[in-house]
Amino acid sequence: MSTLLEVSGVSVSFDGFRAINNLTFQIGTAELRAVIGPNGAGKTTFMDIVTGKTKPDEGNIIWGEKSISLVGMSEARIAQAGIGRKFQKPTVFESQTVQENLLMALRKDRGPLAVLFYRPSPADLERVAELADDMGLSEALLRIAGELSHGQKQWLEIGMLLAQEPQLLLVDEPAAGMTPAEREKTTSILVEAARTRAVVVVEHDMDFVRRLECKVTVLHEGSVLAEGSLDHVTKNQAVVDVYLGR
Repeated sequence: MSTLLEVSGVSVSFDGFRAINNLTFQIGTAELRAVIGPNGAGKTTFMDIVTGKTKPDEGNIIWGEKSISLVGMSEARIAQAGIGRKFQKPTVFESQTVQENLLMALRKDRGPLAVLFYRPSPADLERVAELADDMGLSEALLRIAGELSHGQKQWLEIGMLLAQEPQLLLVDEPAAGMTPAEREKTTSILVEAARTRAVVVVEHDMDFVRRLECKVTVLHEGSVLAEGSLDHVTKNQAVVDVYLGR
């Protein structure tokens, strides 16, 4: 499997505190990966660095087939290059319908005039119907997004990110606050999405990580402590000490 994203020797400090410490991390082109670690391990900062929100003090971040360096690139350019990020709290347009949210998210010319005169084509409507179906929201297409359950809003936001056709999707604690049925649906959405792109899930919930059945990267004090299957890393004494022993 070819490498899509390669983070090497990346460090970043805030007021003398090393949030990321010589971090090296790779993910393949169509791979599902869970990133776990205790609070303060650097999970969020890792996502901030990859998406350009935080600039690293040192190290390299190489992206895609053309091996582009992401260091110093703006957040907008990184998003255009094919990296999508989903934060913990869903951000959907609450007063718009599910269909309108998904249409707004499609990869289109975003100039002011293009937005003003935009009329969805049959292909756009078909793509949106497909996305809604994948997210389990077909029945809710014409509902106002603000009326959806917490889980449905999370799915809508994942659908909106997928509408932009990212090659890498970073997802922050998708299972938080969900019912067991919603968590199961979220698992299948992420597993399905990872068939055609890389998906990195940052998660605290071990049961949810186990359901994903994917390779796990354990962060501790801003660097990789262990990597492998969940069973493999949870048997690692160092992981037990820093994570499970708390």
